[in-house]
Amino acid sequence: MIKIRKSGERGHFNHGWLDTHFTFSFADYFDPQHVQFRTLRVLNDDRVAPGAGFPEHPHRDMEIVTYVLEGGLEHRDSMGNGSVIRPGDVQYMSAGSGVTHSEFNPSKTDPLHLLQIWMFPQAKGLKPVYDQKTFTEAEKRGKLRLVVSPDGREGSVKIRQDNELYATLLGPGEVVKHELKPERHAYVQVARGSVKLNGKALEEGDGAAISTEKSVELTGVKDAEVLLFDLP
Repeated sequence: MIKIRKSGERGHFNHGWLDTHFTFSFADYFDPQHVQFRTLRVLNDDRVAPGAGFPEHPHRDMEIVTYVLEGGLEHRDSMGNGSVIRPGDVQYMSAGSGVTHSEFNPSKTDPLHLLQIWMFPQAKGLKPVYDQKTFTEAEKRGKLRLVVSPDGREGSVKIRQDNELYATLLGPGEVVKHELKPERHAYVQVARGSVKLNGKALEEGDGAAISTEKSVELTGVKDAEVLLFDLP
C-alpha cells in the first residue's frame, strides 16, 4: 500500500523570514490524519531567508536529523557544538534529557533550504548526543546511500532508534531499489526533481507512506534528490 502525500497538501506557513511546509502536524498546524508515520514524527521542508533563523530553544527526548539542500545552516548548542552545515552534510542531535540550540542562516545574501527531521527515540532521558557527517554526491549518485542507521554501519550516522535513512541522486532513467523486510515500512520524500515510485509519479515536495510492500523502486524522471526512510 502506497499513500501519496502531495506537496500542496502539506501544512504551509510563510512568516516572511521562514517559508515552511509540514508533512506532519507541527506547531500551529494540526491534521489528525497526519500526526506521524510510525517512528517518524516531523518532516519539515524549511526555506530560511538570509540572516534569519531560529533563536535558542529547548528540545528533549527526540532524535533530530537535519539535511541541508541549499546554502548553509549555522548550529550552536548547549553541548558546546558549533558548526555550519552545508549540502552533503547530515547533522544529528539526540536531545535526550534536554538540550538547547540555535540555528541560523549565516549568509547575508544566500537562501537556506533544509529538511528538518524528528524521530522518536527508543528510550527517554538519555544523555544528549551530537554528530555530523558528510556524504559526497558521488556516494549518492545512482545509488541509495545509507546516511543514518541504528548501528552506524557503512559510515552512517548512528541514532537511537531502529530507523534507517537513505539518500539518493537520480538522473532521468536511473533506477534504485530497496527491499523491505517483513513488518517494515518506508517513507519517501522527494527533496527536488521528480521520480516514479513503484510506477507512481512523485514531484518535488511530494512524499509517500509505504506499508505491506516487498520493495521500493525509484526511477528518476527529472534530476532528483530523494530521501527514503526504512521504519519499524
